[in-house]
Amino acid sequence: MSEETAQPHVEEEKVPNPLWEADSTHPEEAAKLRQALREVVDPEIGLNIVELGLVRQVTMNEETVHLRMIMTTPFCPYAPALLEAARAKAEQATGRSATIELGMEPWDPSMMEEGAGAAWGFF
Repeated sequence: MSEETAQPHVEEEKVPNPLWEADSTHPEEAAKLRQALREVVDPEIGLNIVELGLVRQVTMNEETVHLRMIMTTPFCPYAPALLEAARAKAEQATGRSATIELGMEPWDPSMMEEGAGAAWGFF
């Protein structure tokens, strides 16, 4: 017979999403920003930019918020409108000046929020 040794219960510390650096420095504002960005919907796909995983990095300080986003395709015809809508929502939600950067990493369905791609047959 083998003896089982009881392992002490260790609570896991909730680690913020590294893409949302603002979660650890400004958690309330980051949550408000995330909710506001959910209102920016890709018109071709019908999902918002947070669900799609297009928001790749958010940094925030006392005066500004900076977003780095990607598009689902390199030549997305809605890119200018999506970027401007995200910038405007960021300013509105945080009361800070917002800048936006278009990242060059290719998008793939694994970047989507859990469950968001089910209707599309991704997961």
